Amino acid sequence: MAAPLTLEPAELPADAVEVGRIADAWGVKGWFKVLSHSANAEALFAAKRWYLQPSERGAKTFSGTVLLLIRQSKVHSDTVVAWAQGIDDRDAAEALRGARIFVPRSSFPATTQDEYYWVDLIGLQVVNREGVELGQVQELMSTGPQTVLVLAYEQDGKSLERMIPFVSAFVDKVDLPEKRITVDWQPDY
Repeated sequence: MAAPLTLEPAELPADAVEVGRIADAWGVKGWFKVLSHSANAEALFAAKRWYLQPSERGAKTFSGTVLLLIRQSKVHSDTVVAWAQGIDDRDAAEALRGARIFVPRSSFPATTQDEYYWVDLIGLQVVNREGVELGQVQELMSTGPQTVLVLAYEQDGKSLERMIPFVSAFVDKVDLPEKRITVDWQPDY
């Protein structure tokens, strides 16, 4: 019988962002696979302190929020794998399966001009050049070559969705302080 998993209870930082989930154990030395919520896992690699919460479904091997100190994380094939202090064998890694991974937004690497984290775009109002409100960003979707803004809006009392490619041909300006994206797009497109 394996020793029970002992993880350090922690307070979730106020600026915490969910960046992925632990998929499964990887190997026998405590490494585990991570399903990143982003095609670019830089936030995972930059943070050495991951905050975990148990999965909403399935067996729970811990409760509340716990701190995981990351020894190493890297890309392996087409997945991210990581190894943390106190997770020294396959059983301990398997006990983390399904856990949600949060990192503080403040630990994300800096972005360059015209580069944005998806989490910063969610909730922004989208208007066209004429000032017509087109909706609020609910999510972003990767369609392979480009990212698409998925907007929620109401029309005649019905909740609807509108999709706009997040490319320079249609996006004029992203104003994070004003929580607004200006686009070259019409409501009837």
